[in-house]
Amino acid sequence: MKKILITGASRGIGRAAAILCASRGWAVGVNYVGNEAAALETVAAVQEAGGRGLAIKGDVACERDVIAMFDRAADAFGGLDGVVVNAGIVAPASKLADMAEARLRHIFEVNILGAYLCAREAARRLPLDRGGQGGSIVLISSVASRTGSPFEYVDYAGSKGAVDSLALGLGKELAGQGVRVNAVRPGVIETDIHASGGEPGRAQRIGLTVPIGRAGQPQEIAEAIVWLLSDASSYMTGSLLDLAGGR
Repeated sequence: MKKILITGASRGIGRAAAILCASRGWAVGVNYVGNEAAALETVAAVQEAGGRGLAIKGDVACERDVIAMFDRAADAFGGLDGVVVNAGIVAPASKLADMAEARLRHIFEVNILGAYLCAREAARRLPLDRGGQGGSIVLISSVASRTGSPFEYVDYAGSKGAVDSLALGLGKELAGQGVRVNAVRPGVIETDIHASGGEPGRAQRIGLTVPIGRAGQPQEIAEAIVWLLSDASSYMTGSLLDLAGGR
């Protein structure tokens, strides 16, 4: 049984990944920052799917919370085999010229600092030379890192560019210590992140322009995440995996 911690697992891609992990009989730490009810619903779904679930509150942009989150998951499960760095946010669509400093700071603190803090904590626990058993770190990036997301989310796109760099660099740092690091870059996926950005129907609108003809589903991204967590992807590290319907 693998023991996995997933940040931002109360909704969307994180939730789908948690449930798919559970279908393999794995234990899953379901991190959330504010919506406890949604996290508990995910835990219930994890347990129904055949896994062991644990809701863990914590702000990924807060170092103390991140350390406590990892401690709780490791103590409850008897260690960790994999970490999915998924938590991320957007703000309402805007040109960069109109973005306030507070918005930029918040996006970068959650999406960049949060990702690096979580990846750092995983890098302190999983590697063989630090007493770990090895494992897999999966970072959730976005194809926005290469499209730039102009007129909407250039701040979000930039934050995901940092996540890409993290996957490439950390993958090399940990390759010799039994830990693989890869980034999944979803395209337009039907999750409620679009509503938080002010346009609930954005996925459907942009989905029509995608070569495959539609937006993606969280479960489709979860399949790639679970593959990267599994031993089936044992020769893959330091890679960026696009799941964007040809976009």
